[in-house]
Amino acid sequence: MLQLDFLRQNRDLAIRRLAVKNFDASELVDEIISLDQARKSTQKELDDLLAQANRLAKEIGQLYKAGCREEAGEAKTESARLKQDAKEREKQLNETIAQLNEKLVELPNIPHESVPPGNSDADNEIIHEEGSFPQLTDNVLPHWELASRYRIIDFELGSKVTGAGFPFYRGQGARLQRALINFFLDEALDAGYLEYQPPLLINEASGFGTGQLPDKEGQMYFVGEDKLYLIPTAEVPITNIYRNVILKETDLPVKNVAYSSCFRREAGSYGKDVRGLNRLHQFDKVEIVQIEHPGRSYQTLETMKNYIAGLLRKLELPFRILRLCGGDLSFTSALTYDFEVYSAAQKRWLEVSSVSNFETFQANRMKLRFKGESGKPQLAHTLNGSALALPRVVAALLENNQDEKGISIPSALHRYTGFARIDDQKA
Repeated sequence: MLQLDFLRQNRDLAIRRLAVKNFDASELVDEIISLDQARKSTQKELDDLLAQANRLAKEIGQLYKAGCREEAGEAKTESARLKQDAKEREKQLNETIAQLNEKLVELPNIPHESVPPGNSDADNEIIHEEGSFPQLTDNVLPHWELASRYRIIDFELGSKVTGAGFPFYRGQGARLQRALINFFLDEALDAGYLEYQPPLLINEASGFGTGQLPDKEGQMYFVGEDKLYLIPTAEVPITNIYRNVILKETDLPVKNVAYSSCFRREAGSYGKDVRGLNRLHQFDKVEIVQIEHPGRSYQTLETMKNYIAGLLRKLELPFRILRLCGGDLSFTSALTYDFEVYSAAQKRWLEVSSVSNFETFQANRMKLRFKGESGKPQLAHTLNGSALALPRVVAALLENNQDEKGISIPSALHRYTGFARIDDQKA
């Protein structure tokens, strides 16, 4: 949520920058500023009425002591009127604050100055690409056919038990999943992150805090009886650890990592873009989260970007990094880098990670602050990144490392899998 002070002092800048996200904010920003002025005016009127009522209360006591009963009675009548007026002003103030907050949450985060304009993912800027495309034979198989051949992932069984987008991992497929999770967690621990195992359900306040609610309500699974949501990513419970918390400046940066299953009700579609592991309703992911000082957050974003690139190098996957354009940037993000790996069998790039800086947008919604030498609390910056999401990493590993006899596993995973290849003998 954007800060009111910023909007009041930087109206034109906010409107101009939000236009990069293809969001026309002029009318909404003016409405917010107008509501804020009305809030201030009503608050002053309420304060004046309460001050008059307090002064009158003291006078009534003095009048009674002086034996001026008639004047005291008139003063009591006036006091009752002031209290009723104050009650009406308080109601008006609360209604104005509610309207103001409703309008504030409609505004997306302001994109960083480096975010390029654009309308869709076709306009994202490729800033880095490395790795060689694997040279495979003409009869290479996509990962869903490899999964069936080596009996490592069962999509049909998942559809039977739950529905499309909920696969079973079997045998070496299950062990590969577990190996990747442990590899990603160990790498994060070596990089100084503290591991958490979060709950998979969150309440409404947590969803609001990180910006999933009300923006992405339709994409989340909802447990109606308990009014809880299945998490779309571990970012949500981990960042909400610090909701309504004031940290010490010396605590920063806070570096946390968590593995979790993730759940997303993405709209269904058809074709190769969503086949197999390309799009799931339940998937596994390791997430890194940092709480950082505003003066260092973009340096930290670059560090996180380089860290994720290092993971892909160790997995020996060709990858590229994109800076998202305004039209593809999320509601809450100020700047996002996407990571894509190349799928040799599908001959396309697959997104496996996003790393983002939200600046104070989430912190303002959560009231996440830190206190420095000045003693005055200020909002922190929040950042997170997928390190990494498993499904498309697995898809690329299977497809890029296949040969006629099986699938090779990158050497970085051998001590985690306990095997170097997937083949028919081990199926």
